[in-house]
Amino acid sequence: MLHHSGRPETLASCMIHIMQRNHGDRLLGLLAEPARLRVAAAVILGAKTRDEVATQTGLGPRTLATALSRLVDGGLIGEDEDGFIFDIDELRDAARAAGRRRSEGGREGSPEDEVLSRFFKGGRLVSMPAARAKRVAVLNHLAQEFEPGHYYEEREVNRILKRYHDDYATLRRYLVDESFLSRDAGKYWRTGGTVAS
Repeated sequence: MLHHSGRPETLASCMIHIMQRNHGDRLLGLLAEPARLRVAAAVILGAKTRDEVATQTGLGPRTLATALSRLVDGGLIGEDEDGFIFDIDELRDAARAAGRRRSEGGREGSPEDEVLSRFFKGGRLVSMPAARAKRVAVLNHLAQEFEPGHYYEEREVNRILKRYHDDYATLRRYLVDESFLSRDAGKYWRTGGTVAS
């Protein structure tokens, strides 16, 4: 269950214009560990099965399982009918977000960044802010994962939100309650949050 931090609200401006800084940080964190980097490289180079990844990386079963699990949970590696696949779109999205921040004059240390750095560690949400303005800032950050105009099945929403916190159901409910997402007949779509120009 997500818990509120209980910290007093000091940054009212955190409701405005938050960019996807933590998305790139999360991906870098996933690839910063040598075993995970080796597994990702093996999949990029064509390894499709666990045995092929093990052969290419030389990792033991436990290390391989842990690294593969983290990369799958983080959304960098998936599976299709042919086996493992590397989701290059995750890296492209992070690169585009970083480019937008640079071109728009985004700066480190803004009030929004301070809020996000307080509640996200290693790209994961550690607690939900009690103060509404900060909570909305966190939800706005999460809403950036959803493309405007795209409809999502509930399981897709859950998969995306699970990258940030195991209690994805609570995150999903907050996003709907605060009008970042709307739902009807089992479909979800983005209806709020900032949109990069």
